[in-house]
Amino acid sequence: MTATLTVSEAGRVDALIARAMPELSRAFVQKLLEDGRVTCRGKPVKKSFRPEPGDVLLIDIPEPEALEVTAEDIPLDVVFEDRDVIVVNKPKGLVVHPAPGHPDGTLVNALIAHCGDELSGINGVLRPGIVHRIDKDTSGLIIAAKNDAAHKCLAAQLADHTLSRTYECIVVGTLRDDAGTVNAPIGRHPTDRKKMCVTEKNSKPAVTHWRVLERFDGFTLVECRLETGRTHQIRVHMAYIGHPILGDTVYGAKKPVPGLEGQCLHAKKLRFIHPTTKESVELECPMPAYFEKTLEKLRKKNG
Repeated sequence: MTATLTVSEAGRVDALIARAMPELSRAFVQKLLEDGRVTCRGKPVKKSFRPEPGDVLLIDIPEPEALEVTAEDIPLDVVFEDRDVIVVNKPKGLVVHPAPGHPDGTLVNALIAHCGDELSGINGVLRPGIVHRIDKDTSGLIIAAKNDAAHKCLAAQLADHTLSRTYECIVVGTLRDDAGTVNAPIGRHPTDRKKMCVTEKNSKPAVTHWRVLERFDGFTLVECRLETGRTHQIRVHMAYIGHPILGDTVYGAKKPVPGLEGQCLHAKKLRFIHPTTKESVELECPMPAYFEKTLEKLRKKNG
């Protein structure tokens, strides 16, 4: 389908299209631009292009792809669900969506089995309904949208920080201050493309607010609240200030901690404005057993 849009105001082309066609997400519009599907004056344009008032944009919107991700009967710990959203307590080790190396056995496969076709299609065939992500080895709350309107509403809350995500983690070392903020941009690591790092080059702003909950001998239990949501943000920021997350072999010690499988990072609390009722929804899930067991060991050692 080809849509025609006559420009009536100044601004970047991606923002203009997203405002004029609210049924399309900003990310989807940018993908159309990257694929050369938006033309002006007979030529494809990039997302930074600024058309003049009166210019006509031709937008080639492809037909929806058939969903190729199969439903899998994977147990889900559903914390909240209605016709608009579903919130799941994701276990450590579960990948959120299919990707190279993980074609199945993901949260998305489980959501398709649970929800059927009641998932937003905004993020395409591999990430239906997914509003935000958490790492494979991070446990805790993750929200998915069941329709495009709910998805756009939740994505807007992510952008303006009204969707609140609070994590708890055990970090290596004893933090002296009781609270603080890490305001440091995050981008791809220059030599290891699987890692992120604090850098000024090709990076995005990243802000993490942290608060000490409990101190142990050589370790600290910390609450982290995300203001932004960059890849590996808490892991990168805590390592950046000299206190990597216990069990994180990517940003901390390379050797695994004996008796601990994975990292001690848990998405414990989630707060958002419901897309339909406009009421505040606050959810919390308990620590997984391995996390509580680690805390018990530290408390016992601490006396």
